Amino acid sequence: MFTGIIECVGTIEQIKPKGGDFELVINTGQLDLSDVALGDSIAVNGVCLTVTHYTGQSFSADVSAETIKRTKLADQQAGDLVNLEKACLPTTRLGGHIVSGHVDGVARVDRVSANANATDYWIEAPAELAHYIAEKGSITLDGISLTVNEVNGRFFRLTIIPHTTEVTSIKDWQPGARINIEVDVIARYLERLMQAREIPQGGVTLDLLQKSGMLK
Repeated sequence: MFTGIIECVGTIEQIKPKGGDFELVINTGQLDLSDVALGDSIAVNGVCLTVTHYTGQSFSADVSAETIKRTKLADQQAGDLVNLEKACLPTTRLGGHIVSGHVDGVARVDRVSANANATDYWIEAPAELAHYIAEKGSITLDGISLTVNEVNGRFFRLTIIPHTTEVTSIKDWQPGARINIEVDVIARYLERLMQAREIPQGGVTLDLLQKSGMLK
């Protein structure tokens, strides 16, 4: 489990093919690995990966064919910057939102524009994920917990402050860039709960939510 608050930006050192899978070697830069053990989880651009080997400044992780298919890791090359976050502890401040590290798909940067000292990014979500995204809701992009400020169909707008740009890989986002997206896990579970129940002809109502135990 993660919070989407990036601890540091690392660099891909090596990508080693292993049949249909591959192994990533990540230089962690200033990320403290003193409390990391084999089998621990570290989010790399929002992808939860398991540490299989580590040194003072790097770690290795195997990437499965399923992960390659669902994320942009297949696009990455040695030298690319990646956002890093260690799995949170029970005592961790939840500064972002609940992030599983299970990427749902790949979104695309549509356009970028200045907004006073901040920067607006319009992102195009995959069609099958767009309905999970809500104005003022949370979204995870390349592992970063962000707030959605506007939604227009498959497109949504983020307003990024300079600090976030400086401490993450957002500085590399340009129109056309592909980015990992994880939707809010609460929205996914709510959808699943509603699918498991018979929805009346009138659709979802406050009365139905109350009977389903979702409202008091």
